[in-house]
Amino acid sequence: MQHVMPRRVLTDRFCQAAKPAEGEVQTDYYDADRKGLALRVSGRSKTWTYIYMWRGKRHRLGLGTYPATSLARAHTRVDEARAAIEDGRDPRSMFAKPETLRAICEEWIDREADRLRTGEDRKARLERLVYPTLGDLPIDDIRRSDIVRWLDRVEDENGPAAADQALAFVRRVFNWYATRNDDFRSPIVRGMSRTKPRERARQRTLTDDEIRTVWAVAGEAEAFGRLVRFLLLTGARRTEAAGMHWAELDGAEWTLPAARNKTKVDLLRPLSKLAVATLPDRGTGPFVFSTDDGHTAISGYSKLKQDFDKASGVTGYTLHDLRRSARSLMSRAGVPTDHAERCLGHVIPGVRGVYDRHDFRDEKGRAYEALARQLDFIIHRRVLSVTLRRVPREADANG
Repeated sequence: MQHVMPRRVLTDRFCQAAKPAEGEVQTDYYDADRKGLALRVSGRSKTWTYIYMWRGKRHRLGLGTYPATSLARAHTRVDEARAAIEDGRDPRSMFAKPETLRAICEEWIDREADRLRTGEDRKARLERLVYPTLGDLPIDDIRRSDIVRWLDRVEDENGPAAADQALAFVRRVFNWYATRNDDFRSPIVRGMSRTKPRERARQRTLTDDEIRTVWAVAGEAEAFGRLVRFLLLTGARRTEAAGMHWAELDGAEWTLPAARNKTKVDLLRPLSKLAVATLPDRGTGPFVFSTDDGHTAISGYSKLKQDFDKASGVTGYTLHDLRRSARSLMSRAGVPTDHAERCLGHVIPGVRGVYDRHDFRDEKGRAYEALARQLDFIIHRRVLSVTLRRVPREADANG
């Protein structure tokens, strides 16, 4: 999130010592001596930007990095930009270097991606799959053939599904940039996908043997292992569970808030005894699944999953496939379809979904216990017997 500061007189001493405002990823410090000039400070860089109006639209022009471009030089460039505007010329034609795909992606992330539930995942995929090949190319120079060769490489190294996911991210960035640039045309055309939609629809579920192995290895994998077990026991989406706050838990009831729910409504999940027992001890931070005592949510799934697969020997599945496996086990345990669908947070279609306002708390609770019993039978070949470990309420945590 970008923090906007009031204008102040920038000095070389201030520029040298400037850091992002507390709690912010990057901060713009606006210069009182040159309207529109700002020093954008992040943890990695300091960049001069000039904000101006051109043909009724607001534009941001990069003027260089600090200290390579000094404060005095930045002032000079702003004066030159103003003179260009007075002469009827767009300052971008004077100073702007060709914008790379990486730069455009980072601007898109600043403005758009942080609003998405999967924003962090998209950033990681861009870093891993896109930037090494296309990141340093000027976006206007990227041709259709460049896209094809890049997709070939991603497909060869990561598979066709990963290639299509990366293509979807880049397409979205290109389309976003096209709405902000008069001349840009996306080089991505129909037919570039490496799989067909029907082929992309996954059907993978874990077998009983795989469940036993995954469950056993999860017991040794700390935070990630607990997350894996919890996903199997709830059918929750990875982002829902990984972002869980202790404040969302009330005893054995987990309420996924509308802001984090795909359907944009609160979702109550009465957890089974086994699911509650799977939760970690409460740390000092707000997050349940964490590698730093709860201060940040667990992340870096690709590396964690890769290590987990190596340890278990079970491969060819995604964390989302655990959700499908949980749903299939509910059916196997005799859970009514409507109840299972509501546990997963799916919207019930038709008239029933519109007029049936019952919260199904008890029904979902029985469904989750049935799922836990089914898993326990698969894992241990015995009847479930787990003592409920009380999860403290928020009020308890605060004394």
